[in-house]
Amino acid sequence: MSSAVSEHSGSSGRLHFLILIAVIVIAGISQGLLLPVLSIYLEQMGVSSSLNGLNSAALYIGSFGMTLAAEKLLGRLGFKKLMASGLVLVMVTLLLFPLFPDIRIWFVFRLFVGIGDSALHYAAQLWVLLVTPVHQRGRNLSLYGMSYGLGFSLGPFGISLQKYGMYVPFVLLAVMLALVFLLVLLKLPNMKPEKQPADEHAKRRFSRSYRWAWYALLPAFLYGYMEASMNSNFPVYGLRIGYSQDDIALLLPFIGIGGLVLQMPLGILSDRIGRRNVLIWAAAAGGLLFVLIPFSGTHLIATLLLLLLAGGLVGSFFSLGLAYAADLLPKQLLPAANVLASFHFNAGSILGPNMGGKLLDSFSFGSLFFVMGAVYILFGLIGLGFKPEKRELQNHQYIEHKA
Repeated sequence: MSSAVSEHSGSSGRLHFLILIAVIVIAGISQGLLLPVLSIYLEQMGVSSSLNGLNSAALYIGSFGMTLAAEKLLGRLGFKKLMASGLVLVMVTLLLFPLFPDIRIWFVFRLFVGIGDSALHYAAQLWVLLVTPVHQRGRNLSLYGMSYGLGFSLGPFGISLQKYGMYVPFVLLAVMLALVFLLVLLKLPNMKPEKQPADEHAKRRFSRSYRWAWYALLPAFLYGYMEASMNSNFPVYGLRIGYSQDDIALLLPFIGIGGLVLQMPLGILSDRIGRRNVLIWAAAAGGLLFVLIPFSGTHLIATLLLLLLAGGLVGSFFSLGLAYAADLLPKQLLPAANVLASFHFNAGSILGPNMGGKLLDSFSFGSLFFVMGAVYILFGLIGLGFKPEKRELQNHQYIEHKA
């Protein structure tokens, strides 16, 4: 079946949406467990924080590379085949990690995981974005973000599985991916996005998307920076200030749990008072909370609460930013905006572990959170001056409609 996404409706549409949610939950579990588990292994092997962070960034380098080809691949393969290919690539690669415990080989494996993750994320989030009515955009994208947050929160709990053997976390992840792969293969139609016209308007869709929605695309960068840094650098930070592996396994999920709890309220609030306003104040408050984390030291409950609140405020940034971009842009530009959001997410995810690793090696341990907090606060301040050109945008929408 090769039909346009616009035909996706009714009870079958709800089933397809639930399957997409299942895909994203498992993707969240995969990233939420894989990054800290590998970081802990490398720390125990005596690898420096900088090299550990560089190795972690390989996943996002692979994801970045996939982003460059995702739009064309989606047009050729369709949503189902692209997601299924991503699931298979991640599943097979996960089983290879414990067989080759070498940092150089793990770098290559992480590239493959990043490619697969990016393929399934791109297809799933664009599908959700295109089939969601405007008045439900904040809610549905929040559900999407909550699904990833749920998986991301559950993932770190698997750190404790290491005591049963190095293979256990990886095999468990592979089994879950296999189950979701079967759902995708058996239940999803092979739908494709509407073809973009090969004229001058289409060729300039990336520059136009960026020009009108650059502020709405920045949250993807911030979310990627935060997520990758916390997953990769926080285990190292925790071990060095005196937390045990069990403490880290307990604390790390609360970043995702906070996002899970506040994802829907912030999404609904953004439908009512505007997404720019929610992004500005969530960034400012979340940034301040990140700055406070080093002052909690090894006080478990204080650190847990700070991670919960900070993660809650900024954990919905990717979905909120994408929803804001959809508000600002005509529907024809949404695939391009989705590519740009993925590009920003991967850029932040590559920078986060590397920056965090260098900060841990060269400065105080707390500098990891001071820099992160400052970046979010700066984003909030920039937002106070962002005002989209409504007249120019309306004219652009009319031109795209006529084209």
